[in-house]
Amino acid sequence: MTAIPRRRTRRAALAGAVCALVVTGTGLTGCGEDPDAGTNGVGKLPADQIQSRTRGAAKSAQAVRLSGSVVTSGRTYKLDMRLKADGGSGSVTAEGTTFQLLRIGEHLFLKADAEFWTDADGKGDGSDADAAAADKLDDKYVKVPQGDPSYKKFSGFTDMDVLLDGLLTLHGELGKDGHHEQAGVRTIRITGEEGSGGTLDVSLEGKPYPLRLVRAGGAGTLTFSAWGRTFALTEPGKDETVDYGKQLPTS
Repeated sequence: MTAIPRRRTRRAALAGAVCALVVTGTGLTGCGEDPDAGTNGVGKLPADQIQSRTRGAAKSAQAVRLSGSVVTSGRTYKLDMRLKADGGSGSVTAEGTTFQLLRIGEHLFLKADAEFWTDADGKGDGSDADAAAADKLDDKYVKVPQGDPSYKKFSGFTDMDVLLDGLLTLHGELGKDGHHEQAGVRTIRITGEEGSGGTLDVSLEGKPYPLRLVRAGGAGTLTFSAWGRTFALTEPGKDETVDYGKQLPTS
């Protein structure tokens, strides 16, 4: 029987050790295996084409759930929203205050507790008038007039197209950062400027939907789920709603 050279044996053992290290670090099932086998194939594409495919998939979807944080103008918003073409609903938290948003077509409703309304414009003085106005709005859906500055500010959180167009953008030169996993789904990660311009995990299973976004400059992290799962939007009853006409109260 021919003896196996000791050098070859050591080399094989070393290769096995490196393979185990790579497998542990990446979540792959073994060395030499194709990480794109059985996937939708986008992982083999250049980064710019992956970005194009994932934006196209997102735009064609009927609905999505978006959750996480967004930092804009120095303020952090925590979002948990379900969105579709004609509206959306969910919660937004800013500066420790949480409020609910509901938009159906052009009708936008905001629901919050009395504390939110007591100093809604930052000018409240804690007077009895402030407290009385706030008590009337406590835990009610307030219909936001389209001409009120709050309408434009808050309706953006319920607009699927606006949010996705603004968020699904990486800055700088695009690249790829290997295969990963998000909520049990295999992904390919693309980056902007080697990560400093943001990162985006794109599903390798089914349609190439975006699943996780880390925004550039520490501007928040968002996850996307329930792609294509539509849902019903129902206007609140009259006993749950306050309509202030042309402008929200500021006192």
